[in-house]
Amino acid sequence: MAKILIIEDEAAIRRVLVKILTEENSAYQVTQAEDGLAGIEKIKDEDFDLVLCDIKMPKMDGVEVLQAAKKIKPETPMVMISGHGDLDTAVQTMRLGAFDYISKPPDLNRLLNTVRIALNSKELVVENKRLKKKVSKHYQMIGQSNAVSEIKDMIEKVAPTEARVFITGPNGTGKELVAHWIHQKSNRSKGPMIEVNCAAIPAELIESELFGHVKGAFTSANKDRAGKFETANAGTIFLDEIGDMSLSAQAKVLRALQENKVQRVGSDRDIKVDVRVIAATNKDLKKEISEGNFREDLYHRLAVILIDVPALNNRREDIPLLVNHFAEKIAIEQGTAQKKFSPKAIVLLQEYDWTGNIRELRNVVERLIILGSDKVTEKDVSLFASK
Repeated sequence: MAKILIIEDEAAIRRVLVKILTEENSAYQVTQAEDGLAGIEKIKDEDFDLVLCDIKMPKMDGVEVLQAAKKIKPETPMVMISGHGDLDTAVQTMRLGAFDYISKPPDLNRLLNTVRIALNSKELVVENKRLKKKVSKHYQMIGQSNAVSEIKDMIEKVAPTEARVFITGPNGTGKELVAHWIHQKSNRSKGPMIEVNCAAIPAELIESELFGHVKGAFTSANKDRAGKFETANAGTIFLDEIGDMSLSAQAKVLRALQENKVQRVGSDRDIKVDVRVIAATNKDLKKEISEGNFREDLYHRLAVILIDVPALNNRREDIPLLVNHFAEKIAIEQGTAQKKFSPKAIVLLQEYDWTGNIRELRNVVERLIILGSDKVTEKDVSLFASK
């Protein structure tokens, strides 16, 4: 049942609105407030699917109610009720976040249509939030070890800031998960998260990939193309394996960080960008700097916050949780019942040397689920988890 709040100081108008709504749809549960202050108290106390609010009221006018309500329940759509002389103010409320406005006296069809659309918009907002939570589970960091707990605490502190983050750790440890967590918990979460695997892009193409190019900049440049920095505008760019980036590309990344500007390959025009940079590597960059393979000034620009993701061998107490997580995920992917692992099988997995880290553990769990017994045993681990 959709819950609708009417904030209106004129009793006659309230009665008309209630009559229209309840006679049209018995699924509408309508609550009334005689002024703005009373309306705000009701918004604090209850969750409404829609608020209809008059603009001119004593004690607290509609604009003030709108601004206060958006701070308390930002996802609740508000439709403003405007008198003939309030139209300019009604338009102003749209800029402040009102969903729409209707004029007095309310037209039946206009009112009902606006209410239906506004309620549908609320459902879409709720669904989007649900889907966002569902997507974010894909990037969960599984574990309760001290190392993982420290990383989670660090993310909570760092994510809401604009600080650049540098993530280190061996291959397969989940550096990209840390980057995604930072983005999703940041103020940029509504913006894009663009990933660039610097190791997978040939050196001669990395600059075009990052900064874009103009038509004719090189043989295969048939049209203008935006780079990853432009695509990530108002969001986050994740430069994975940045230790493999060429020195010439490093120089351009440094300029982008210093000036918040990029230039497409073949162009001398600056393009302003607003991007948060998160970088990661499995290399020892201090060694790379000493050997002349990585710019020290770029390293110091990137490494404002350092997060080191430990190897799986250094967090073996997390293996039971990871095995259960992967088993559940694989069962969903394959559309089968989740297989259980015996305690002895888990202990044996904890004793393995996981040189491939979490990525390797995931592959082994899938292999055991496919080839092992109905309940994965110690014998199955000995047979099928060997390297």
